[in-house]
Amino acid sequence: MAKITFDGIEVEVPDGTTILNAARQIGGGIVPPAMCYYTPLKGSGGKCRACLVKVSAGSAKDPRPMPKLVASCITTVQDGMVVENTINQQVMDVRKGIVEMLLINHPLDCPVCDQAGECSLQDFAFEHGVSTTRYEEERRTFEKIDIGPLIQLHMTRCILCYRCVYTADQLTPERVHGVLGRGDASEIGTYIENIIDNEFSGNVIDVCPVGALTDKTFRFKQRVWFTKPVNAHRDCKTDKCNGRVTLWYKGKDVLRVTARKDEYGEVKEWICNECRFDKKETSDWVLEGPAHINRASVIAQNHYELPVVNPQVIQDLPESTTRELERNPPLRLGGLNN
Repeated sequence: MAKITFDGIEVEVPDGTTILNAARQIGGGIVPPAMCYYTPLKGSGGKCRACLVKVSAGSAKDPRPMPKLVASCITTVQDGMVVENTINQQVMDVRKGIVEMLLINHPLDCPVCDQAGECSLQDFAFEHGVSTTRYEEERRTFEKIDIGPLIQLHMTRCILCYRCVYTADQLTPERVHGVLGRGDASEIGTYIENIIDNEFSGNVIDVCPVGALTDKTFRFKQRVWFTKPVNAHRDCKTDKCNGRVTLWYKGKDVLRVTARKDEYGEVKEWICNECRFDKKETSDWVLEGPAHINRASVIAQNHYELPVVNPQVIQDLPESTTRELERNPPLRLGGLNN
């Protein structure tokens, strides 16, 4: 085990844990953003530089600071390490530069993008970006490529996080897409314009942090903040598919089906294309209850989840009520940061 101090908070984590995952054990607003790192995907991380932090003390044995900012998603902790994130002005300034770099070629088409409202780049730009840009040149564009009837590729929105490539490579035996070209000409594409045609290809939609890969069956149907997410499951016979999903309702209609994501937007259990694209009737599923949405999310404005109860604020909360809240998923005990 190694003890690490992150923004003045000490936490003990297993050896080999990355700085980012150590921060996630603390939780709250001090956790660095991550645009390319994805816990279930081997090899992900270290590409977008959004999670850069300052290591002011390398370890208890060697307390010298690291000379440059490091990517917290691929840097492992050392016992006695001291890390600064939100309390370090250099980190905040560099993070603004990362946002500016990512937006240099990213089209500002949020009003027509299906990812709007649940886009990691939107959140990143809102928290760390600036309202103006110094970039005056023409933005890079790519010709549209049809990669099949289910997935829409918008290469001009891609930030080359490589998540979709790792997903297809590690989840399916028939990967036909990857990164083509080099440097400024790099793009996600299909070899000889083959379509992505395997039973788990839809998962590339869930891992994409921007609107580069979207669901064609949901395209332009509704804004996510006007939908109601409900957790559900079914007994899926497809190997590797867990059948646990989130249904996105508009009235009584299921507009789309996605895999369940954790608080950091990561899918821990994958679903097959049959569950995602073919099962869009309520009768196909066993409903579990409303999905929890972060109260800071734009989706929460029309969400019907009951308020989070903070025992720290309500000092006289009966113990029986606390136990009931813990057993009832729609009612969640929260901390002061919720």
